Amino acid sequence: MQKCNLAVDIGASSGRVIAGYVQNNQLILDEIHRFDNKMREMNGHLCWDIDDLFLEIKVGMKKSVEKQFQPLTIGVDTWAVDFVLLDKDKNRITDAVAYRDHRTDGVMDEVFQLIDQKAIYQETGIQFQPFNTIYQLFALQKEKPETLKNARYFLMIPDYLHYLLTGKITNEYTNATTTQLLKATNQKWHQDFLEKLNIPEHIFSEPIQPMQSIGSLTKELQHELEFDLEVVLPGTHDTASAVMAVPAQDTIYISSGTWSLMGVEHHEPISTSQAFDYNFTNEGGANDHIRFLKNIMGLWMIQEVKREWHDQYSFAEFVDLAYQESAFASIVNVNDQRFLSPESMKQAIQTYCQETNQQEPITASEFAKCIFDSLVESYHQTAKEIEELTGKTYSTIHIIGGGSKNYYMNEKLATVSKKTIYTGPGEATAIGNLVAQMMATGQLNSIEQSKQMINQSFDIQKF
Repeated sequence: MQKCNLAVDIGASSGRVIAGYVQNNQLILDEIHRFDNKMREMNGHLCWDIDDLFLEIKVGMKKSVEKQFQPLTIGVDTWAVDFVLLDKDKNRITDAVAYRDHRTDGVMDEVFQLIDQKAIYQETGIQFQPFNTIYQLFALQKEKPETLKNARYFLMIPDYLHYLLTGKITNEYTNATTTQLLKATNQKWHQDFLEKLNIPEHIFSEPIQPMQSIGSLTKELQHELEFDLEVVLPGTHDTASAVMAVPAQDTIYISSGTWSLMGVEHHEPISTSQAFDYNFTNEGGANDHIRFLKNIMGLWMIQEVKREWHDQYSFAEFVDLAYQESAFASIVNVNDQRFLSPESMKQAIQTYCQETNQQEPITASEFAKCIFDSLVESYHQTAKEIEELTGKTYSTIHIIGGGSKNYYMNEKLATVSKKTIYTGPGEATAIGNLVAQMMATGQLNSIEQSKQMINQSFDIQKF
């Protein structure tokens, strides 16, 4: 039996259970189980099927043993901001409503009537997104005040999955920062904001730092699975885990997937008025750093266009099509709210081009080039803003995650930014999750050692 650690990495479209172990100073990954994760209508809202996600985690754990692994630890990371509430008996009393649901439409402005917008930023350092947890909770308070009245525990999605594994209630720090309800200075929940929004403070637990064990599986799960292991907190926000896997230090990074998270690791929050104007965020890192970054719309746009083309083209084919389309030059602002959850992404892009007197994309190659060029332009602008806000020049940009395989964008960004672009590893989030578990259990001794191992283990490309 090969001893291993299990990373559960769940994104906005799929999840994986990945086994990781070290052999000859290299980190070996083995994908044990892959499953779909789709938003669906439940009780009038767009929701995640969180019960199904937990069933899939258990399937992955069983499969790991069938594949002759002996799992020692497991940790879960997911996207940020979404949550569930439990009552005093620890029964779930809300659906896992998805951040793309329209319940938060217009809510941000209502919150600004109660709390000054700049005060929110100065206190939390978190970028304004209409779906941040603060606005979701306020929307719930307006729609179903009795639900919040009956709530006893607030758990973000990976916190809840860890609870189902262990029976332990935790609020992990890196994900808690994304709520826009945590003070940047002392990592405590913001009592004043909660009071003004009529959100009960007692539902929140004191945030726990990642890279520590929270205990064994519940007795019921031990009986069902016929084995036990330790549950270890990674950076439960998937970007916190991904940034752990950036093979270099002192670089701008882009964690590229459905969203593009672009930033640097910094020792303290930057919540200046200029950072506010540029809408940067200061999220908690898994290694005592602040992830100073900007949330950019990302490959969601091409994912939606691919879906509208009934999956006629693969992602690799869209990249090839962009190479073939030399003349098309229209650029959209990828962070325009119309691209967040449109009925038709193709229509939303065409309308933007109409309104800005640019040529509308019609063919698949024109859509591909428009989206990829627009993302590159956003990356280039964001890199300049990072350098302005940190007062530091960076010579490299390191792209990790699934989007690191997009050679068209990598080459274009190198040309436009005049910086060296490094790409890989593609499985950054799972790797960062595993590294956190290995550091918690003493298999790795330092961040430097983990980065050295990642460099030795995976193909890093240079543009």
